[in-house]
Amino acid sequence: MFRFDGLRFVPWRPPRGQSLPDNPYALLVSRDGTLWIGTFNGLASWNGTELTRYPQIASGFVTSLFEDRDGTVWAGLLESSARLCAIRAAQVQCFTPDGGFGQFVWSLAEDGAGALWVGADSGLWRWKPGPPQRFETPGMRVGDLSKTVDGQLLVGIRGAGLKRMAEDKLVPYPMRSAARLDEWVSDANIKSNKLLRDRDGGLWVGTEGLGILHLQEGKADTFTRADGLSGNIACSLFEDREGNIWFGSEKGVDRFRKLPVTTLSAQQGLPNQATKAVLTTADGSVWVATSGGLARWKGARPTVYKESDGLPDAAVQSLYEDAEGRLWVSTGRGLAYFAAGRFVAVGGQPGKEVYSITGDASGNLWLSGNEGLARLHKGRWVETIPWAALGRRQQAKVIVADRDGLWLSFWQDGGVLYFKDGKVQATYMAAQGLGAGHVAGLRLDADGAVWAATEEGGLSRIKDGRVTTLTVGNGLPCNAVHWSTLDDNGALWMYTACGLLRVMHDDLAAWIADPSHKIVPKLWGAADGVPLLAFSPAYFNPPVAKAPDGKLWFASGADIQVIAPDHLPVNPLPPPVHIETLVADQKPYALANGLRLPPLVRDLTIAFTALSLVEPKSMRFRYRLEGHDNDWQEAIDRRQATYTNLPPGNYRFHVKASNNSGVWNEEGAQLAFAILPAFYQTTWFRVASAVLFIGLAWGGFQLWLRMRIRRLHRQFEATLEARVGERTRIARDLHDTLLQHFHGLLLQFQAALNLLPDRPRESKQVLAGAIDRAAEAITEGRDTVQGLRTSALETNDVADALRALAEDLANETGHAASAHVVVNGRPQPLHPLVRDETFRIAGEALRNAFRHADAKRIDVEIHYDARQLRVRVRDDGKGIAPEVLSAGEKEGHFGLSGMRERAALVGGKLTVSGLDKGTEVAFSAPGSRAYSQPAPSRTWFPHRKLASSEIGE
Repeated sequence: MFRFDGLRFVPWRPPRGQSLPDNPYALLVSRDGTLWIGTFNGLASWNGTELTRYPQIASGFVTSLFEDRDGTVWAGLLESSARLCAIRAAQVQCFTPDGGFGQFVWSLAEDGAGALWVGADSGLWRWKPGPPQRFETPGMRVGDLSKTVDGQLLVGIRGAGLKRMAEDKLVPYPMRSAARLDEWVSDANIKSNKLLRDRDGGLWVGTEGLGILHLQEGKADTFTRADGLSGNIACSLFEDREGNIWFGSEKGVDRFRKLPVTTLSAQQGLPNQATKAVLTTADGSVWVATSGGLARWKGARPTVYKESDGLPDAAVQSLYEDAEGRLWVSTGRGLAYFAAGRFVAVGGQPGKEVYSITGDASGNLWLSGNEGLARLHKGRWVETIPWAALGRRQQAKVIVADRDGLWLSFWQDGGVLYFKDGKVQATYMAAQGLGAGHVAGLRLDADGAVWAATEEGGLSRIKDGRVTTLTVGNGLPCNAVHWSTLDDNGALWMYTACGLLRVMHDDLAAWIADPSHKIVPKLWGAADGVPLLAFSPAYFNPPVAKAPDGKLWFASGADIQVIAPDHLPVNPLPPPVHIETLVADQKPYALANGLRLPPLVRDLTIAFTALSLVEPKSMRFRYRLEGHDNDWQEAIDRRQATYTNLPPGNYRFHVKASNNSGVWNEEGAQLAFAILPAFYQTTWFRVASAVLFIGLAWGGFQLWLRMRIRRLHRQFEATLEARVGERTRIARDLHDTLLQHFHGLLLQFQAALNLLPDRPRESKQVLAGAIDRAAEAITEGRDTVQGLRTSALETNDVADALRALAEDLANETGHAASAHVVVNGRPQPLHPLVRDETFRIAGEALRNAFRHADAKRIDVEIHYDARQLRVRVRDDGKGIAPEVLSAGEKEGHFGLSGMRERAALVGGKLTVSGLDKGTEVAFSAPGSRAYSQPAPSRTWFPHRKLASSEIGE
């Protein structure tokens, strides 16, 4: 068993652990929504959640099902002898009348009075009210039961036509006279298998071999395989909730429904299927030009005019009614007008084909033909203007006249011209904004605007020399427009390649005021009776006409189509919405509110549908996943929603649908479900993780704080120790150098004093030496005082400090030596003690080079390496005497020994060496002690030179 939503057949399966008794044969939906399923071997019912089987009917073949007005469900059974069973409130009661039903119970029905009737092999039975009563149908089997419009029982009897029950007697029901059938079959030969009285009072008769007959209001329509019916043997007839009629034959299933667009063909009196033009005249007639004559509708059936009625040719082309109410007709053999019930030919028509006819205010008749633009005035041909004279290679497709001139549209090259006073006044092409492609339709509005229907670029409007074009960008479903017209309500209608469109008046006015406005058109397509044509079917004009009753008639090239804008069928029933499946990571889940899905769902797909069988493809859907979607999502051309990587949580999926008339089921369908969290997505895990993180962060902070305090303590102790050591060294320097100098000065001054009276020359020499000794003492004292600074520099940049010192020394000594300070590697922050001692060691070397070496060039290199810090000071001066190098110090001087002490203080090494020319002082300290933070790992790329300076150049 399958469920059909208008697009798809979906297998229906009972819940797990349950099954149908056998293959289904008869179906019924009772008024409470329960589905009753009659099978070859018993009866079951489905209420949407539970399947119920009835053991009292476990072995019967259920041939028919019916619900009476009291809500009792009746089942006709085939067994060894047929039975009739009544099911009410889950209670089953079965009956077999005296005399029996025979082998089959074929049909069940109620008449207008509420009597229950049973059609069986043994005849016709009135089952209630009162005791069962049998009515003979000698030699004939009851096919089906229905009722007449006034409520009488209608009985279809195979081989005996239709009969009705009148005063407890079966009398013939004359279908031919009731339907005024001119030709068909005799009533007695109709083998009526199935009967259906629809909601509009129409009677549908399904036959055995003759297709289906529809009777309504004295009219009859027959449908057979020749008309496209799937088969001629009726197996079932059914009317759904929206009024669709479903016909099941031996070959398939057919649907009948009221179409908004009806077709008039030869069956309705059209003389030929090839329609060319359609026109409404002032007397209310609708004229249709065909290849086989001219049809005039002014009543139920048309009057057809041919050559015998004065037409030059039955192949009629274009139509026009002039200001005097005269109808003009062009044919393949000439022009004619209608007068006194006949057509009068007008000779001299230029060319065999006239594509369009119009008239101006001066009484001229203008015709567009193969040879040019022809003008007829008072029955005389005045002129024919070749198309080349208008700058065109081909004839105009449409011509319409305004107060002063003519508007012409063209096939080849497209475009629209305005012709006035014998010449072209204006040209509108794609370059001026007109839609592309040939212009198939042209229409003049009351306000003077010209509407041009183009085959590739939409609908263009020309007003006061300005062109605006309505295209797919403004809401059109396609750009190929064949023609346009207005209905009595001011709505715009367009025939396009994708169907018939309507744009409401206010929507159109909004677009005219603002060409960027997006319209919302209503579309009728092939399913509504509209032929879909890629190109304009109308070679001649006009292609559309509005009848006095407001209906629009249009020629599609094959028959005539008619639509009534004021009487369009409206489907008022909101479609029931159903959620079909939920699939998570390719695994389907049973649908139930409260569904719980496993953690970490990557792909989630929810399929849904809605039941509207009128026009399923015109339905619209909106859905929203509460807990994820902020707004409603539009589902276009699909009936499913897909989500990826939804986080854990509670969700509710809500879907709504509208039918072909735009009526929405706002309640829709809903499904609540949850996606469970993985353990690491749970609240307790997040809380525990947060607590752990806070604990680790607090512990880390405490550890960092302790290490920081220890580091600061060590730095303080090291700095304090260094300062104490420095001051001890300075005290020693003062004692060993400055005080010794002053002590020597005192001795020299005493010697000079002793020599002064007797040996003045010697005394002078002693005083000169004392002065030199005093100068040395002052220099060493100044250097010592400079060493008392708490830090060598504030910026932690040894290179900059050494450059500044070199500048000071150059200015102090007046030497022209150039000093270069070069940094190799990436500079690293130095431990304060190492920083200061490095500066003092290099500074002492610079002082010696400037003051004693008599050098021309001094180079200072600072090398930052991951393993150690290296500083080298070289000069090209006179060098150090070998005995001083071997002794490690010049007698009476303590500069070299002080440098060694400073290097040892920071765990470094100091070497002093003589070069071929000059001196080199090299200092190095381990990186672990030199850097205040770990140096970056070594790289295999050579270090680049970062900075250099020259002093004194």
